[in-house]
Amino acid sequence: MKVSKLKDRMTLHPIMTLIMLIGITMLISGILALLGVQAVQYKINSNTLEYSTELLKVDNLLSFSGLKYIFSSTVANFVAFTPLSSLIIILIGIGVMEKSGFLKTALSLLTKKMKKNTVTFLIVFISVIASFMGDLSYVIMIPLSALVFLYGKRNPLIGIVASFAGLTCGSGLSFLITSIDSSLISTTILAAKILDPTFRFATISLVFIMFVAIILVSIAITVITERYLIGKLDKYEIADTELEELQTTRKEMRGLLFSAIAGIVYVIFFIYQIIPNAPLGGTLLDYSQDFYIDKLFSYNSFFSNGFVFVVTMFFVILGFFYGIGAKTIKNNKDFVDTLGHSLDGTGKTLVLIFFASAFISIFRYSNIGNIIVASLTTILTRLQFTGIPLIITLFLVSAISTFFVPSSITKWTIMAPMIVPTFMTAGITPEFTQVIFRFGECAMMGLTPLMAYFVIYLAMIDKFNTSEKPISLFKSLRYQIPYSIVCGGILLIILVVWYIIGLPIGINGSSIL
Repeated sequence: MKVSKLKDRMTLHPIMTLIMLIGITMLISGILALLGVQAVQYKINSNTLEYSTELLKVDNLLSFSGLKYIFSSTVANFVAFTPLSSLIIILIGIGVMEKSGFLKTALSLLTKKMKKNTVTFLIVFISVIASFMGDLSYVIMIPLSALVFLYGKRNPLIGIVASFAGLTCGSGLSFLITSIDSSLISTTILAAKILDPTFRFATISLVFIMFVAIILVSIAITVITERYLIGKLDKYEIADTELEELQTTRKEMRGLLFSAIAGIVYVIFFIYQIIPNAPLGGTLLDYSQDFYIDKLFSYNSFFSNGFVFVVTMFFVILGFFYGIGAKTIKNNKDFVDTLGHSLDGTGKTLVLIFFASAFISIFRYSNIGNIIVASLTTILTRLQFTGIPLIITLFLVSAISTFFVPSSITKWTIMAPMIVPTFMTAGITPEFTQVIFRFGECAMMGLTPLMAYFVIYLAMIDKFNTSEKPISLFKSLRYQIPYSIVCGGILLIILVVWYIIGLPIGINGSSIL
């Protein structure tokens, strides 16, 4: 008993762990800079298709310039940290839906007659395919998943962990070409043209293998959640008000009707604004781009820049009109109270996000991650592997690289110029090479605290933790290990089987040249 209490006292809060990681990063950068650690990154000139090289060195955080960077940029990095603004804005919308009673009514009705594992599968499946929303999926799905389980009279931590597993293990899986995929494809095409100047990448060339991967990963995460995770989580103390059975009256049904009508009108209007060249429509697109996906998700498109606000307004409309219909919002004071409901008690969350943003920015400045990726890329291209050993090696290199550099675009920019021609020489198509890279990312994305939206996962766990002892950063990571191992194994098996049989990976897409 005394040993257990001592362990509880020694459990580090995630904030303290992040502070320690910042110190460790600074120390390691100083040592590596002193040792002269460096790596070579290869680049391709898009006009001449010729290689150039850049020498990557470690930036010493213990030097004057390093310390100057920390003191001068930490506040600015915190203010510009995308998860911070996205979470605050989305929580406003979720707060209106929750305080008005919309979420309790809607989710209770949806989950009342559903089997528990069916609810889990739906949450996981939606999380896996949510990558089309980009990083915004983390700030939407994780809080909502917690509430789905809460109003379904289950531990909300289950929803948080399972949803995060779906979001990370499904981060590289998509039926549609996302904005990230569009950037990766451009890099792949440029690298492939070193050997084949006529190479073209069809946007639907990956659909078959992605479909299989999404289904199998969703099933695997559901099984792990129901048969393993539940027994590992700390018990959640459900409040008496949360145990009360929902009595659906005419007021609640009227509220749902009002919110449904308002929501449908809003969605129709929104969809009309992303239809190219529609009369008085299509205003959310960037017409300077050639492809529709780039018009939708480019950095200059109104859709991309305003999507967080668009979703928040949708949530506000659902909650507001439900409140009007159900008479839970009777005046402007009631409405204003709903706007700040989800932001109550977020002080610790803001501190957590502050230190997470500092840790991530400091690690990026050190350049350690990019050097590791460039070094692993060089090693892979010199191994002279072919076939299945080459596929497995890239999968592992991608997974390891993701731990240090979660950004898909940054990693692929470093890796593709050397990796794609190497695989083409071995008889493997550029499309399949990109799939291997993306599957490797999926296996590791949930295990790296350097991923910006990992802090949302930590914040939601801390918010719904009713135990007296904090859930440490490392314990939060341990929840994700079974998902990463199993889903990584499944994705690797899919790649090997697809290569051996020679199945098409999509329409006009193959694994073998």
